[in-house]
Amino acid sequence: MNAELYRDPWGIPHLRAGSAHELAHAQGRTTAVDRAWQLEVERHRARGTSAAFLGAGEAAWDVFARRARLDDTARHCFAALERRDPETAEWVVSYVDGVNEGLAEGARRTPEFARTGLVPGRWEPWTPLGVWLATHILFAGFPAKLWREEVVRRLGADAVGLFATDGPGTSGSNGWLVTGERTVTGRPVIAGDPHRFIEDPGVYQQIHLACPEFDVVGLAVPGVPGIAHFAHTGTVAWAITNAMADYQDLYRERLRRTGDAAEDLEALDPDGRWRAVTRHVEIVEVAGGTPVEVEVIETARGPVVIGGTGTDHGGAGGSEEEDTDGRGAVGPISLRYPPRVTGDLGFSALLPLLRAREVADVDRAFDLWAEPVNVVQAADTAGGVLHRVAGRVPVRAEDNRTRIVAAWEPGHEWRGWHEMPYGTVEDGIAVMANQRGPATPLGVEFAAPHRAARIRDLLASRPAWPAPDMAAVHMDTHLASAAPLMDHVAALGGLTPRAADLRGRLLRWDRRMEADSAGAAAYAAVRNGVVRRLAAHPVLAVLADPPEYPEVLRPWLALLPRIGFALENLLRAEELYGIDRAGLVRAAVEEAAARPLGVWGDSHRLAPWRALAGDPYDEPGLAGDHDCVLSTSAVPGLTDLSARGPAARYVWDLADRGNSLWVVPFGASGVPGSAHHRDQLPLWLEGELVPVRTDWDRLAGERRPAPYTTPQSVRDDEENHDH
Repeated sequence: MNAELYRDPWGIPHLRAGSAHELAHAQGRTTAVDRAWQLEVERHRARGTSAAFLGAGEAAWDVFARRARLDDTARHCFAALERRDPETAEWVVSYVDGVNEGLAEGARRTPEFARTGLVPGRWEPWTPLGVWLATHILFAGFPAKLWREEVVRRLGADAVGLFATDGPGTSGSNGWLVTGERTVTGRPVIAGDPHRFIEDPGVYQQIHLACPEFDVVGLAVPGVPGIAHFAHTGTVAWAITNAMADYQDLYRERLRRTGDAAEDLEALDPDGRWRAVTRHVEIVEVAGGTPVEVEVIETARGPVVIGGTGTDHGGAGGSEEEDTDGRGAVGPISLRYPPRVTGDLGFSALLPLLRAREVADVDRAFDLWAEPVNVVQAADTAGGVLHRVAGRVPVRAEDNRTRIVAAWEPGHEWRGWHEMPYGTVEDGIAVMANQRGPATPLGVEFAAPHRAARIRDLLASRPAWPAPDMAAVHMDTHLASAAPLMDHVAALGGLTPRAADLRGRLLRWDRRMEADSAGAAAYAAVRNGVVRRLAAHPVLAVLADPPEYPEVLRPWLALLPRIGFALENLLRAEELYGIDRAGLVRAAVEEAAARPLGVWGDSHRLAPWRALAGDPYDEPGLAGDHDCVLSTSAVPGLTDLSARGPAARYVWDLADRGNSLWVVPFGASGVPGSAHHRDQLPLWLEGELVPVRTDWDRLAGERRPAPYTTPQSVRDDEENHDH
């Protein structure tokens, strides 16, 4: 195999090969050596088999993955890719072959395999598609429709807007494009940071891929070939954020039995006819626990993900009201999502992106994008810029977008696909932060405008930006969404002396969520108290007891986070069911004043997800908050810990790719204890970034190449570098 592996001082892999297929093989093998445990966890999650070695805590996900038919959809999509785009299918297979070659070596280096007794399995050609689908199946937030159903059922349709994420929502991602007229070099700069659950190992892998066709540096998704989301080819760069589009539907189904066999099952279709559905049973094995039997049903709409024959409501005479009984069983409800319908996950975009030379190439490549739906920004060295939405969003009735709809009623069918809209670049700046923008016609709820507005204001404050200075924008901690609560605090009178002192300190606070800020800690303590009191009020407390939806979907129905992220709306609403909001704020201030508060970083600490709990780390305190540009999300009313935040940061300089910068929360290696497992964490905390290395002569001078054809040499080179 004609490939070379170099590692820069941060252990980041730089791969060079004689062809795109050889390079894919090298990428797969290197990723398996660096991230074997992560890859195997993701493979098992895509198949719904992770509880077999991780235990009962993962059984709920496995049940959902089986019922949603993630692995079967990945197989279906790969088979369609082979027919439609054999070159990309063969390229994916090359990556998979590399993964399979490297897994055993990676497993020997990684202690989690020995701790769990897990033996690396074999990746199939469709496994990368399954990893991609499992990673993004919940990105469109279809469970939010379950929440809206509960709000309407308990409080009425007018209450839905009170909890909309337009004020403020859960953390999203930031991205911005600055044209040459606003940079010191006269060439564009693209920068940003995707906000996702912080995982160890990280969800993004810094990597450099080169062959005669292309030379690309960027952030790859481990388990997936190429570089999809954030990359710089030398002449063009691109980045994405979640478009907040709605492209998945939930259908309430009517099922009936037609015979004695469990598989004799029909669903009522919108034309009034009963038609056969597929049904079978699968078993989820659970390490140290009892196996779980999973009923897998699929109707013409899609797989049933909630309920089943155990919640059968008989014939066509049933009504929607019969489908829930308080906290009882719910369903059956099916999920319709584009890859299951089209057999396309958008992998045909991946090679054209790597080969892109200008924004027109990126634009054409994203015409092939499918899942998830993203806002894209791109710029090239000639000054070209791009701001658009990419993906697949079905055309259907408005009710489909907001609620669970009846499968047997006409008018809820999909009727083709939306044209993807384009955005604008105004005054040399384009900002994407999950706010309303070009994707507005495609979504229902978006992030609050605060992050986007703050980024634009910061960028507009200077006439010309050097690329390295963009790091300061990443770290901005101003919390605009504090205004409604602070208005209530300012209006308070008649407080006890201690509470009056706290009120005074809050009014002097600069509204920055800095880790060493006592004012930020005081604000968060008062906010937590207000959220808990609102959730306990009898009017809203009825939402605390939803029906028994599957466990993996319940976070979307949790009342405290819903109130915490909608607090701005709830405090500003003209009337809120007669709730004495001023009284709640007063009580929260008195409560906070009665205890020591410290500084924000004392309680706002990093809480990364690990598939297997190992030796505990003393995780650091953080600046930021869910509605800051530095979006390190606490969950108001529930916890100040931050499980979500910037999963990477990047600055793509179109004047000189060698001046580009990046950082990830931990490091390039997924092996605990290795030199590059957590070496970037101190930089990530301080807002510093690592230089992007792209000069092959310099890389060769720093590190001798590891002959890719000799795995032992590769291992020796990596071990020498680590130590």
